[in-house]
Amino acid sequence: MTRGGWITRVVKPGLWVAAAGPLVYLVLSFVADRVDGDEVKFIQHVTGTTALVSLFITLMVTPLRRLTGINEIVRVRRLIGLTAFWYALLHLLTYLVFDQALSPGDIADDIAEHPWVLVGFAAFLMLLALAVTSTQGWVRRLGGKRWQRLHLLVYPAAVAGVLHYLWLVKKDVRDPVYFAVALAVILATRVLVSRRASSPARRRNAGVASPATFVGQGEA
Repeated sequence: MTRGGWITRVVKPGLWVAAAGPLVYLVLSFVADRVDGDEVKFIQHVTGTTALVSLFITLMVTPLRRLTGINEIVRVRRLIGLTAFWYALLHLLTYLVFDQALSPGDIADDIAEHPWVLVGFAAFLMLLALAVTSTQGWVRRLGGKRWQRLHLLVYPAAVAGVLHYLWLVKKDVRDPVYFAVALAVILATRVLVSRRASSPARRRNAGVASPATFVGQGEA
């Protein structure tokens, strides 16, 4: 089996299962009555954490491709990026429905009063733009350069997601700090690997990859 075939037949199905895992965990936790404490906060924690982890993984695709030389790995990038978006959407919907009862006035007041809510909304809107334009069709419509500039939003989206988590937590900030450190390491790795691969010869051999995270080669 070729590497491309292995990615398509083995890795992608495995990622679909992994993407569904947190949702299955949520359902089973409620069915088995194993949720301790605030049920809404439990949903928000699982969905928010999954969104951040998925987003971080997408940021590692290009460094892994360049370090390993396995160019086919980019074919899973869109799937992982969209997983981040869908869990971010579930995270937002939980807040809108259960915390604010879909009240525009209460939502506006909460945004004005709590900066982490505003930052969270900003992160979601950036992920929305990335998800909507994640197909090759949008690459053609926008043109390569404009599309790449738009998908640089992945960086502020990741930073905003970490800030949202950090400002939200009032006492034990260890988990958001771990995420902040992980993001710093990922971004530093991207910079170092990019410099290593910046020579013209390396770029011709590896192919020019976009800085974005939501589109992989061969995806529609």
